[in-house]
Amino acid sequence: MKVFLTGGSGYIGRATIAELVRQGHDVEALARSERAEDVVVAAGATAVRGGLADLEVLRRAAAGADAVVHLAQATSGEEDLAAAEAMMDGVGAGTYVHTGGCWVYGDTDGVRDESAPWNPPALVAWRKSVEEAVLARAGEGGRPVVVQPGLLYGGDNRLIDHFFVQPGVRDGAIPYLGDGGNHWALVHVDDLARLYVAALSAEAGSVYLGVGGVDPTVREIAEAVARGVGLEGKTTSISLEQARAEMGPIADAFALDQRFTPAKARRELGWEPRHTDPLAVFAQG
Repeated sequence: MKVFLTGGSGYIGRATIAELVRQGHDVEALARSERAEDVVVAAGATAVRGGLADLEVLRRAAAGADAVVHLAQATSGEEDLAAAEAMMDGVGAGTYVHTGGCWVYGDTDGVRDESAPWNPPALVAWRKSVEEAVLARAGEGGRPVVVQPGLLYGGDNRLIDHFFVQPGVRDGAIPYLGDGGNHWALVHVDDLARLYVAALSAEAGSVYLGVGGVDPTVREIAEAVARGVGLEGKTTSISLEQARAEMGPIADAFALDQRFTPAKARRELGWEPRHTDPLAVFAQG
């Protein structure tokens, strides 16, 4: 299958290109710069020069593909939807896999699945209208699928780094929010890459949480990170107000208490997370 992919030079994109190639697919990847082109080519894809605002480039590339995987982070809901619509117009009845995120559900109050009500923090509230518009194409002859990743770990991770590095090591200790009792719904980047490939065969209108099913508390994660960087036993609490001042609105997303099950992707796609001990990965540094 020929697959067109956006965001190929990013953390998730590189892993997804590698998995697509490993499974025998031919990949073209959007590259907005010479550096990005070098990265996607090294990962195994053919580069298509352009950015998310280049709608005709997106439409043409999607039209030449059997399926599309949209991983690139847009600067706004308007940009994300315009890019999605261009690629869905191009790929037609081929599968279009759109990236959402599990933060849109807010605090989950226990273990939940894709049927959980939305209660997003302000940072990701824009996703609802975009995902609704994407999924509406299922009734118009399209084949849209939405993947909602959890918080990623493994490899060259930048988002979790943002939490632990941005506030900084305080007096030789790794920070966590409040009492650290909130859970993070984690997924290993390699498992998520396999889910994106599996989603190419999903039914139109499907939505899948991309989570590993192991949701440790933030304090447990901080303790494991501390071990990994040679600061075992040295963690410290910071307030949400401190985190907001230093990280901005993303602090409210990191403060969510979320637990999810990957049962739907297991049942419908045969996808099984292989990485089931995230704390061990964090403790490796």
